[in-house]
Amino acid sequence: MLLKGKSAVISGAASQRGIGRATAQLFAEHGARVAILDLDQGASDATAASLPGSGHIGIACDVTDPSSCNAAAAGAAKAFGRVDILINNAGITQPLKTLEISPDNWGRVIDVNLSGVLYLSQAFIPHMKEMGGGSIACMSSVSAQRGGGIFGGPHYSAAKAGVLGLAKAMAREFGPSGIRVNAVTPGLIQTDITGGKLTDSMRTEILKGIPLNRLGDAIDVARIYLFLASDLSDYVTGATIDVNGGMLIH
Repeated sequence: MLLKGKSAVISGAASQRGIGRATAQLFAEHGARVAILDLDQGASDATAASLPGSGHIGIACDVTDPSSCNAAAAGAAKAFGRVDILINNAGITQPLKTLEISPDNWGRVIDVNLSGVLYLSQAFIPHMKEMGGGSIACMSSVSAQRGGGIFGGPHYSAAKAGVLGLAKAMAREFGPSGIRVNAVTPGLIQTDITGGKLTDSMRTEILKGIPLNRLGDAIDVARIYLFLASDLSDYVTGATIDVNGGMLIH
């Protein structure tokens, strides 16, 4: 088991078919105690209770609120004694074009996808420094690299591009403290966010640009998070790992 004896916190992990939920399941299977962070306390508790093993907890957390992030960090540290892994997974998207984006649209997408990464990292980094290190992985997107995706608008691409820069800057700053920070850039992953929006014709067209000839599943990203959380990636920081089936070979 790659994470035996370790404790992990995963934001946005209560969605039934989400990447966060798949990651929590995989981490628990590999021996980690997991804290499920999501907006809804009931959903967080239910997800934590469904995981294999014991000692998992649910915590209600709004990643756009620094005080909520600080409370989540305090709660996880109290429950586990130490937090070794933070997965900044929470995110939202909106299928808007440039001229359709209102200030409210812009603010909401930037707040959840980018500011939330900063606030949650700020909450957990002091604890990790005190404990002698840790691993942080941040969710970006192929849309940050190619200038747009299938469902996300330009404000989503901008937020996810910001995540790449933030992750690299934090990796450089906190490497001397033993804290590794990396980013993951998934392509089109079949989750609750994409569910019902992908027509057969869209799927056929998209697959033409994917050398591995299939859409991604949540577990594909979860396995990369597992690699980054484990000692297998002990000498990896400031990296961006593509998980897109070859959609963006560069």
